[in-house]
This record gives sequence, structure tokens and C-alpha cells, in this order.
Amino acid sequence: MTSPEVLFRACRPRQWVKNLLVLTAPVAAGVVTQPKAMLGAAVAIVAFCLASSGIYLVNDIRDVESDRAHVSKSRRPIASGELPVSTAWILALVLLALALLAAGLQSPKLLAVLAIYEAIQLWYCLGMKNEPVIELTSVASGFLLRAIAGGVASDVALSQWFLTAAGFGSLFMAGGKRYAELMLVERTGAKIRPVLARYTAPYLRFVWTLSAGVLVTTYALWAFSMGQTGGNSWSVVSVVPFVIALLRYAVDVDSGQAGEPEEIVLHDRMLLALAGVWGATLVLSVYF
Repeated sequence: MTSPEVLFRACRPRQWVKNLLVLTAPVAAGVVTQPKAMLGAAVAIVAFCLASSGIYLVNDIRDVESDRAHVSKSRRPIASGELPVSTAWILALVLLALALLAAGLQSPKLLAVLAIYEAIQLWYCLGMKNEPVIELTSVASGFLLRAIAGGVASDVALSQWFLTAAGFGSLFMAGGKRYAELMLVERTGAKIRPVLARYTAPYLRFVWTLSAGVLVTTYALWAFSMGQTGGNSWSVVSVVPFVIALLRYAVDVDSGQAGEPEEIVLHDRMLLALAGVWGATLVLSVYF
């Protein structure tokens, strides 16, 4: 019988940090002091933790052979043989169903967003992961839908600025992830994923450079509009740490070390400090 510890590791709990993107909309809208809004956001986070873990299991089942040839992925429970494939399938289906149940209990809108997330990610795992651009946008959609879910769950209207910034920010993360993987392939010859053979380093650099440019422009336009209507200049000040943090993250992307974005965020202390400063200025712009 598979131990609970193995089942837990197979769910990739370290990647649940991505689900904190759910909080971006309620924080930016200034509703974090409202219990009802934050309860909705908390349910959305739990639902996405369940759903993303189910998707990770499906993905690991499908990629079991290539993962065994990877330096770090070979230690994952399914690739290493600690977790039988049949057990992994059962766990994945249970988690995906529980996620939909949790979202449905919160609101029909959150259920719709989560259902779209699961459909796109399953579509990715079961076939589209080998289609260039399509697979890239599928990965990016995972980040974007988390941000949208936060607004839906906390009953916050999502502005065009928010959606544009979230969309291109998601594409920046996805493009950087693929670029880092391609750099690893070129350095070590490891077989990570077949679709990388259909990308080139200059193309992926173009994707995340373009995305970063649109992201910074959109964020700056939002910040200046907030400064004009909100009565304080903290939103404008927040542009500085935001851009510096983005440039710091781009250093990791350009060096080919952003294969797992959450690992970079959690282990780069300077990046964490910059994110903290940016968060503080953002809070000041919204709440004061």
C-alpha cells in the first residue's frame, strides 16, 4: 500500500505557491479586509490546489518515460516507481472531482472558471503538449485563470488593465519556463519534452521579452491612472520595485534557471525582498 507521504509528494505541494495568484485581484481591489471576499478567495485557493495536483498527476503519468531521463524529475514518485500508475490515476480523478465540488459550493462562476482550467490542462496533458505555441498558451492560461478565479470568488470586477497584465505576465512566466528547459537540453542533452525540439532559443527569448514589455507598459498605465484618481502617488512609486523585480527574475530566466518559477521565487532572497517592497507600495496605493 502506498504511504500517505508518497501520495502527498506526488501532488507537488511545493508548487501550490502558484495558487496564491488567486489573491492578486482581491488585493488590488482593496477587499482583503472583507471576510466574505477573503473566504471566497480561500475556497478558490483550496480548489486550485486540489485541481492543480490532479493535473500534475495526470501529467506525470503521461510523461513517466521522459521524466525518468530527467535529472530531477526522475525522483518524482511516479517516475521513480514509488507510486503505481493505477493508484495515481485514481488519486487524480478524486482530486479533480473534489476541486469542482469545492468551487461549485462557492459559486457557479468559480465552478465555470475551474472547469475551464481543468479542461484546458487535461487537453494539454493528453495531446496538445507537443504542439508549439498551443502548449505555451495552455501553460500560460493556468496562471491567468488563477488570477481570474480570485476576482470571481471575491466578487471583484476585473478591469481591462488587470486582465491584460495578468495575461502577458502569465505568458512571460510560461515562455521563461520553456527557455530554461531548452537551455538545460542544450547543456546536458537531457530529454525533457519533445516540443522543445520545435522551439529555438531566440524565439522563446522573443516571447518572454515581448510579454515583459507589454506587462510593464500595462502596469505603468494602471499605476499612473490610479495615481490620478486615487489621490496618492504610491501606485506610481510601485512601478519602480515592480520593474526591478521583473528584471531580477529575467536574470534567472536568461541564465536558464527558471524551469520551475516557484523555486526561483522561493530561493532568491533579493527577489523576495523586491516583491515585498512592491507589495508594500501596492498596499499603500490601494488602502491609504
